[in-house]
Amino acid sequence: MINTQTITNQGTANFEAAKIIGLIADTHIPKRAMRIPQKVFEVLKDADFIIHAGDLVELSVIDELEQIAPVLAVHGNMDSQEVSSALPELNSLKIFDWKIGVMHDPNVLQGSGKMVEIAKENHFNVLVYGHTHASKIKWEEKNLFINPGSPTDPAYFINKPSVGLLKITKQTITPQIINL
Repeated sequence: MINTQTITNQGTANFEAAKIIGLIADTHIPKRAMRIPQKVFEVLKDADFIIHAGDLVELSVIDELEQIAPVLAVHGNMDSQEVSSALPELNSLKIFDWKIGVMHDPNVLQGSGKMVEIAKENHFNVLVYGHTHASKIKWEEKNLFINPGSPTDPAYFINKPSVGLLKITKQTITPQIINL
């Protein structure tokens, strides 16, 4: 069962405590901001893991975020050579029976077809992405596609700085975008 709030795994009957995954992308430190805004640390303080969807620019961003929780990250198109060689283009983690993938730019500007293909090929239930600096939650073909936006350089005048959260249980994944 899928609605605009939650994806549900019907095959699981046991309830486990929820895991909170913090989502962040396009920080561009120190080019667009000198540091991660303090509000990010307040929003992500209860996270069990953090996923960074690229364009960190410097690896020190991971060190800062790891003060909160372990970080899974990928490189983006604006990252330094140091970041690009240290981080993969595509990464994933499994929480309960849910597989969450992350990629900076899954060709989102060419439509959602490539994102759906990446999710299917890698058996992702969720694909976290960045690049556009615009937050978005989209459900398609039983998959969740989520862009947390940017906490330092939001796209266009209508977007606000933002991050995302995933609340995950064995049965459900509930996404949320938090405007800072």
